[in-house]
Amino acid sequence: MLWETVEPETALRERFGFPDLTAATTWMTAALQDTWGIAVQESSRVVISGHNAILWAQSDRGPLVVKWSRQGRLFSALEASTRLLAELGAQGLPVATPIPSADGAVRVELEGPTTTLSLAVLPELAGDWLDVTDKAAVHAAGASLARIHQALGTLSGPTLAALPEDVRSLTSKGPALPECVGQWLQERDTGTAPAASARLAALWAEAPVLETGRQLVHGDFRAANILTRDQTVVAVLDFDEVRLDHPVADLAQASVYLATLFTDWGPTTPTARRALRDGYESIRPLTADEAEWLEILVLWMSLAAVPDGDDPAGWADAI
Repeated sequence: MLWETVEPETALRERFGFPDLTAATTWMTAALQDTWGIAVQESSRVVISGHNAILWAQSDRGPLVVKWSRQGRLFSALEASTRLLAELGAQGLPVATPIPSADGAVRVELEGPTTTLSLAVLPELAGDWLDVTDKAAVHAAGASLARIHQALGTLSGPTLAALPEDVRSLTSKGPALPECVGQWLQERDTGTAPAASARLAALWAEAPVLETGRQLVHGDFRAANILTRDQTVVAVLDFDEVRLDHPVADLAQASVYLATLFTDWGPTTPTARRALRDGYESIRPLTADEAEWLEILVLWMSLAAVPDGDDPAGWADAI
């Protein structure tokens, strides 16, 4: 299990219909052979995260990662985000480019033992999770995020036009940023860090108009989704949270959650935040209004991350 404290084989059986690991790997082996024309030689492990799972396998195409989901309501969105991943890979960005099936699809829906499963096959890329204490690696991560924003900005128009209407994770607009922050201050601020809340309210009251429009952004840029080698970004993973938003909002979210890694869920240090921003601006400098909004959004998201009750990771102290 990636982060849950439940029995893995129970989750495998109840969520996906596979009685054990052997049954799951046998089914996946047949699916890759029949649909992708890939011969699996052996599989090493399966990791479950909620209603999704990942299988690692050795094949005649090299080491692979097979991702599958049982969340039918998200299948259209997953297919769209996988297509985006293929387009980013075609532009040479550091991503795991999906391997198309025999008929050219980058994501395929197949009937599993008890429910329909949506599958994507990716190459396994070797690297280490981002070390947020390594300033050079964090700087490189910021530059990679900026390049991804630039590429997604060019893809947003034609890609969105081709998407089905129900791809909510990509096309949902929601309220504008000023309304989001204002509503949170009025309705959801628990007052755990009153000085920070007062600072946020003052900044929000004087916030400039954010001229930069919304576009597709990564949505989950953090250490658990960034592979590095020798202070270079090898791959940015997991585009399943791609959404329409302002690039500076995605940068702010990355600044707050960059240090989170699976069950290690703590705040990002100011040093790492600075390195991330410096790397980002080496490729895509922020406008004056984006710079002001970055401070607002980092403070807002940091306050929102403070848990109710115990705070062992020190989110409130970090603010």
